[in-house]
Amino acid sequence: MAGRVKRALGDVFGLRRFGVNLTELAPGALSSLRHAHSHQDEFIYILQGYPVLRTDAGDTPLAPGMCAGFAAGRGDAHQLFNPTAETVIYLEVGDRTPQDTVYYPDDDLRAVHIDGRWVFTHKDGRPY
Repeated sequence: MAGRVKRALGDVFGLRRFGVNLTELAPGALSSLRHAHSHQDEFIYILQGYPVLRTDAGDTPLAPGMCAGFAAGRGDAHQLFNPTAETVIYLEVGDRTPQDTVYYPDDDLRAVHIDGRWVFTHKDGRPY
């Protein structure tokens, strides 16, 4: 994800049940491929800049002080995009539920969290 810088703040403090990342998106950058989690909840809080939240429902402009949450298992794929000339900075919080599966509806990709690491495959299960 060119143009994205993610600092794992939760890891610094040894947090094991949830993660906290301070993430920066350069102009034109994406937070991730559009995705949805089977078991992990996610939450974002915008600190600086004006990203666009892309979900199955469409695009929603965000601003500093706004937040969004993504409950596990709902299948609503999401990502942030920075369409502006200003850097976007936001907090990203997610739980660390084991056996999570991540679905990427726009890409031939699937991720499964197994024994503390992510395993990436094609949607049909073939390894990369």
